[in-house]
Amino acid sequence: MAKEKKLVEEITSMDVDFAQWYTDVVKKAELTDYTSVKGCMVIKPAGYAIWENIQKELDARFKAVGVENVYLPMFIPESLLQKEKDHVEGFAPEVAWVTHGGMEELQERLCVRPTSETLFCDFYAKEIQSYRDLPKVYNQWCSVVRWEKTTRPFLRSREFLWQEGHTAHATAEEAEERTQQMLNVYADLCEEVLAIPVIRGRKTDKEKFAGAEATYTIESLMHDGKALQSGTSHNFGDGFAKAFGIQYTAKDNTLQYVHQTSWGMTTRMIGAIIMVHGDNSGLVLPPRIAPTQVMVIPIAQHKEGVLDKAYAIRDELIQAGFKVKVDDSDKSPGWKFSEQEMKGIPVRIEIGPKDIEAGQAVIVRRDTREKIVTALENLSAKLAQVLDTMQKEMLERARAHRDSHTYDVQTYEEFVKTINEKPGFVRAMWCGDQACEDKIKEDTTATARCMPFKQEKLSDVCVCCGKPAKALVYWGKAY
Repeated sequence: MAKEKKLVEEITSMDVDFAQWYTDVVKKAELTDYTSVKGCMVIKPAGYAIWENIQKELDARFKAVGVENVYLPMFIPESLLQKEKDHVEGFAPEVAWVTHGGMEELQERLCVRPTSETLFCDFYAKEIQSYRDLPKVYNQWCSVVRWEKTTRPFLRSREFLWQEGHTAHATAEEAEERTQQMLNVYADLCEEVLAIPVIRGRKTDKEKFAGAEATYTIESLMHDGKALQSGTSHNFGDGFAKAFGIQYTAKDNTLQYVHQTSWGMTTRMIGAIIMVHGDNSGLVLPPRIAPTQVMVIPIAQHKEGVLDKAYAIRDELIQAGFKVKVDDSDKSPGWKFSEQEMKGIPVRIEIGPKDIEAGQAVIVRRDTREKIVTALENLSAKLAQVLDTMQKEMLERARAHRDSHTYDVQTYEEFVKTINEKPGFVRAMWCGDQACEDKIKEDTTATARCMPFKQEKLSDVCVCCGKPAKALVYWGKAY
């Protein structure tokens, strides 16, 4: 029995050390492993399966709004990177360079893509000639490299997986519409599939993407009260177009610059799922993103007919559209329960000789541990109901947690005290001056997460300097 408990006991309690709890879950749920390349990770099958599901969900939503997938090279010539001054300055500290091809030194250094704006711009400059060539609404699924100093699995690694959309439009209005449309695609994915509530808003100029006119973001709150930027969408205006000479002949025969957007979501969303929904027994996956939704666990499987019944249940449920596995290993039921909980599988179905005799099975929810006894003939319908309820309640609990950890303040003294003593979002008014943003970060390490689209007026003055306020801002400490 002591051995059966060990799987769970090896997780540090999230209330004792949240960072260590996170690392323990990532390792024990077999999502990733460390590698001999510092700052890079192996994404193991359990982790990659979650990413595949995110990718599948997101890609379907992209295609529904007219996005096409392409693939561009991973190397960027230095001269190309230098064409947009603000952009290159923003990424310079994180860039990895290739200097040799085989034994020969390259005539020009190649950057390993930290993002692909410059490559898309180079491509679009050749691809776009006329208004008939617009819009271009492209996306690529790839990995990028950013030489981060401090790394953590999924949240920040030197190489990570993502998608990056890059579009070109005839007008500023079209570009702005696409920028906001894609942010809403991300927000809907988070709330409908990942059960993660988000705040939608605009980044301050200090926090916006290097080279962008405007950056929009969705911000989510983790269990420990830290914020996580969960998806961004950028309106580039015509700045990149002017730097790269991307022009088209308009209907009136004049030469015009295109207006561009870019938007991305990464594997850090797996980290978000862990930190929003996980508990001290491990991972808790929302049913709609879980690679395995149901684990059938036979009780007393050595007895005649038990395994056969477990397989029959699996086959019936797969036929009904559920993602189901049977744990037919020779481990004890207690160990299997711990393992299923550690891996975050939303539901387990227990079936033993007494259940078979009674024509029933026991459904156990991962999130609440609730046990539901149901007749075998109603199992499929009941399971659908349980998974749907679980998905909705996980979102509701995450939203309740966020709302109960969101605080409104009006004075700077109150701001500093709240941000230091109460983990979560702090809402306060801001004058729009970066000097106040810098002071807040210096005094508290908190940053402006976003100016929400739904603006409210908490007071007339800036929380920091007392000058007239221009916007309500969500502030917070962040990953």
